Amino acid sequence: MAVVNLVGSRIMTGLEATPVVLATAAEAGGGVRQWIETVEVAADDSANSTYLMARIPSNAVISPTSTLYWDDLTTTGSPTADIGVYNMSGNSDFTDDPDALSSAHDVTSAGNASVLTLAAGISNLGQPVWDYVNGATADPVTEVDIKVAIVDAPPVGGGTMTMVLNYSVV
Repeated sequence: MAVVNLVGSRIMTGLEATPVVLATAAEAGGGVRQWIETVEVAADDSANSTYLMARIPSNAVISPTSTLYWDDLTTTGSPTADIGVYNMSGNSDFTDDPDALSSAHDVTSAGNASVLTLAAGISNLGQPVWDYVNGATADPVTEVDIKVAIVDAPPVGGGTMTMVLNYSVV
């Protein structure tokens, strides 16, 4: 085994360079903003219902500490929750991506899950929210809606859903 002295590749490499290359405020030293929203899911809501949880800038960087919490939302069936990024009434040049941030959260019993999926790999943490949208190639420079969609089955039990969204702005 060798003793190593590594330098972080995202921020510290730039700080160790000559001349120094500073990271964006969203990556290092920036202020964190928080958005907490609660909705009541009704027992007679249908599958594919959506719940608007936040409106944030398209260049926001969502923290992996962001969490969706829910009650047991069903008495029958197997509904799941997807968390996506939605175009605000045609104000941007991308289409809705209903599972851009994460998907398939089992809401058949009370629980919680990270707003961000780590399926793409932990090296993708720190991306601006627009970069999670399928087909987006540039920041649309607008605000985007963050919604939860209940899919696969209706939430026939109903209950409370709360999102705690922590983010910083590039």
